[in-house]
Amino acid sequence: MLYKFPKLESESLVLREIKLSDAEAIYRIFSDPSVLEYHDVEEFKNIEEAKYLIYSLSEGFREQEVIRWGIAKKRENIIIGTCGYSGWNKNRLRAEIGYELCQTYWRQGIMTKALSAVIHYGFEIMQLNRIEATVMLPNIASMKLLQKLGFQEEGILRERGFWKGHFHDLKMFALLKKDYVSSW
Repeated sequence: MLYKFPKLESESLVLREIKLSDAEAIYRIFSDPSVLEYHDVEEFKNIEEAKYLIYSLSEGFREQEVIRWGIAKKRENIIIGTCGYSGWNKNRLRAEIGYELCQTYWRQGIMTKALSAVIHYGFEIMQLNRIEATVMLPNIASMKLLQKLGFQEEGILRERGFWKGHFHDLKMFALLKKDYVSSW
């Protein structure tokens, strides 16, 4: 049982709890159509949606079903993305990993560093045995990221997702604890 929200740090990043004071940054991320192109969330239309997301993430952590970190560069401490686990099943020792990052910071290695910390935390502290990720088929960048982190492709889940008015085929990736090599 996690009682206090964990803070994770690398040389250049801090992964921390998302607070109501981060609502403006969360709104910027989740109102960008490029960021949400392959995401199962509609673009935010106002700051209230960002506040509701922050509240939902806090409740999800309290219920021990979700843990989602805000990603910030250490110097600025402004949220530039999020990453973490949903569908956290403590009995079956598995969870699904998810992430998004402001477009300005794409292809700089930030998400690789952030997810490395989150994966390490998942296996070592949360005692997960399996970390899953589902990715829309056109999202090649996300697939490459997961493969770089050691995830293996397991197959296509036909019409597994339904959002934005359409069914979506999703590619399943997984990383097992026995296959994990820490880069953290």
